[in-house]
This record gives sequence, C-alpha cells and structure tokens, in this order.
Amino acid sequence: MNNIATIRQFVIEEFLPDVPADQLTDDLDLMESGVVDSLGVLKLIAWVEDRFELVVDDTALDPDNFRSVDAIDAFIARSGVPAAGGR
Repeated sequence: MNNIATIRQFVIEEFLPDVPADQLTDDLDLMESGVVDSLGVLKLIAWVEDRFELVVDDTALDPDNFRSVDAIDAFIARSGVPAAGGR
C-alpha cells in the first residue's frame, strides 16, 4: 500500500482545483510543468509534516523529494510512515 491517493487529492485541491483527479498522473513533474513553484514546495513540505506527523529536516529538503506524487510517496515511505499514516 501507499499514500498516492492522499497525496494526489491534496495536490488537486491545493494546486489544480479545476482538474479531475484522474488527469493527474503520479509521475507528472509538478515543478517542471508549473503546477508547483518554490512557494508551493514549501506548502507541500508543511502539509507532509502535518499530515504524516514527520519532520522534514535539512537533508530532506531536496526538491526532488517533492517533484511528483510518486516522489512524495517514496519520500514518506523512506521516512517510515505506514501507508495512509498520520492523521
């Protein structure tokens, strides 16, 4: 299991409210496509910390960890949070 659906829902609600969820692919580069800018990355990080009850330390601040739905899910998994974890 993974957290893909939860992450996709957040990205849609916060950054693509007019896009149907099934049109957001999990490997879409959110930064290159212009969906998320540098402030959006900060918003993603804050949400991941809150939603999955983890701390994103300086070594994890690599934008590649937040580049796509898949990348965010992999980052969360590496952080030891179980699927559908957090609140």
